[in-house]
Amino acid sequence: MEYYDLCLAWNWKHDSDFVRLFSGACHSRGLSLLQITPENLREILLSLAEYGLNFQSFFDRATDADKSFIPVVEWARANEIYCVNPHERASRGSNKAEMHLRLIGAGLYTPYTIILPPYLEQPEPAPVDLSPLGKRFTIKPAHGGGGEGVITEATSMKQVLEARKAYPDDRYLLQAHIVPVNLEGRPAWFRVLYCAGRIFPCWWDTGTHIYTPLGEGEEDRFGLGRLRQMTSTIAGLCHLDLFSTEIALTADNLFIVIDYVNDQIDLRLQSKALEGVPDYIVGDVAAGLVELMARSCPSLPGV
Repeated sequence: MEYYDLCLAWNWKHDSDFVRLFSGACHSRGLSLLQITPENLREILLSLAEYGLNFQSFFDRATDADKSFIPVVEWARANEIYCVNPHERASRGSNKAEMHLRLIGAGLYTPYTIILPPYLEQPEPAPVDLSPLGKRFTIKPAHGGGGEGVITEATSMKQVLEARKAYPDDRYLLQAHIVPVNLEGRPAWFRVLYCAGRIFPCWWDTGTHIYTPLGEGEEDRFGLGRLRQMTSTIAGLCHLDLFSTEIALTADNLFIVIDYVNDQIDLRLQSKALEGVPDYIVGDVAAGLVELMARSCPSLPGV
């Protein structure tokens, strides 16, 4: 039998720096790491099925883009392996329609939203009053990430009806645009990363997608402690170990959750890609996940 403490499945070449940091965190704790990539996937599946290959904790960074990795996820589930962001929880967390209702139920503010049934369920929806959305609004499918299927400058019901055909078995959200207040000339729009209890609030430029960590004293000076509180609440609702959320502060002093839960975070280093995550945060995420996986498996060495 071949045994590993932790397993990481990944298939995106730009994850290589994160994987290096993750591997280094494993090494520093004396933990063995199995990496599953497209190059060795077939061999690994055979070894899991026939040759007793085993691991004790699993992090999946592959199946979102490559369904051929799903048998690994199924093996981990069948063998009761601890998983970061288990597939079932990730699916629920990525459902914007479901999370919208959960957020409201928890007392968090969201944009004014109209939720429409899937096109296949109701091709011609009942008449909808779009006026509360304003002159321009956003159309987005309940599932999907990275802006896929999203229309940000919609103006008519005709666009809504056409958009619903793109993902006919998915519900659609129609959302009012949110205008953030300016804080010393900077739009108060934030992307916050959550990892195993740690929270990393950053300014977020919606045009360039550049992260800027809150500077020293800014959290207190601008009264932004609510970002951490809200992110903790969202973590309790989605039960995910790693995700990001977007929150805006309006002129009415309301913190509004814009993009609810993203569990497939782009973890490129900012030093390598302008739109990447600040390097120290990626390092802390890698170390935090390894610590979480080790802590969740008491029999691992070094715990």
